[in-house]
Amino acid sequence: MMSPQSALHDPAFRAYFGIVIASLIIGGLVLSFLHWGLKKEIGSVWQTYRSWLIMIPIAFVVVFLGRVPTIIGVTLLGIFGFKEFARASGLYRDWWMTGAVYAGIIAVGVATLVSHPRGYEPGPGWYGLFVAIPVFAVALILLIPILRNRARGELQRMSLAIVGFIYIGWMFGHLGFLANALNAYGYICYVVFATEVNDIAGFTFGRLFGRHPLRSEISPNKTWEGALGALAVSMILPWLLRFSFPFFGPWQLILSGLIVGIGGQLGDLSISVIKRDIGTKDMAATIPGHGGILDRIDSLIYVAPLFMHMAGYYYGLR
Repeated sequence: MMSPQSALHDPAFRAYFGIVIASLIIGGLVLSFLHWGLKKEIGSVWQTYRSWLIMIPIAFVVVFLGRVPTIIGVTLLGIFGFKEFARASGLYRDWWMTGAVYAGIIAVGVATLVSHPRGYEPGPGWYGLFVAIPVFAVALILLIPILRNRARGELQRMSLAIVGFIYIGWMFGHLGFLANALNAYGYICYVVFATEVNDIAGFTFGRLFGRHPLRSEISPNKTWEGALGALAVSMILPWLLRFSFPFFGPWQLILSGLIVGIGGQLGDLSISVIKRDIGTKDMAATIPGHGGILDRIDSLIYVAPLFMHMAGYYYGLR
């Protein structure tokens, strides 16, 4: 069970804390050398780095505090991420639909927090309800036009609400359900850290070697070279970070690399499809240098559910 005392004694949590702190220090030194030593213009990169200096301590404190704060934190990220999506897409003006999605996201958080009332499932988290919530949420969304006796324009609103709930509320909510796993610290820290490294690797390889657009109509700056470089790095990470899940065999390590290397990029591209269609570069400007909350968590939206169900299939979560 996640708790402050467990975090202090968990080798995976302590290892990731040390790795991330060292990465921030090295990153700061490199940026300082580029800026003051080589006189390079890195204003936007500095802004991104400063945002990391705020986000990373917050994330570690939330995970350190335990299972309940972690689940609540993921739920709040889902709520604010959907709010950005609703504002950008115009759905926010329809409070019936947005209210239904908010209710669904909160229900995902509650199902993650509570145990089965009759004790049919071991450990914390009501998995049966968690995987069934999309049925009830979609049914509620489809019921709204009937309740208000309205048809014109409702298909678009229903579609946006369903996509917003499934994609942002439920799929991302799997990250919170990992807090119920016996190996919660190893799973959560690996998923978040490896996904962010995958993003950075894709950006770096793309800038250094990028020549061929990956999907020019969706994300013009992404290249095949960047995507393949990110995949290669992600395939190596599970072996380097094997302390996260020492019981994983070679096949599970390969799957972990594929999930992050491919899933992280699919999550990013999926949000890019939405942004290109509605004509915006970022979903919001909440985080300087990163855009909005949804721009920051988009890569996790594929990775979290794929990793959780892979780990659950082979080893169970509780």
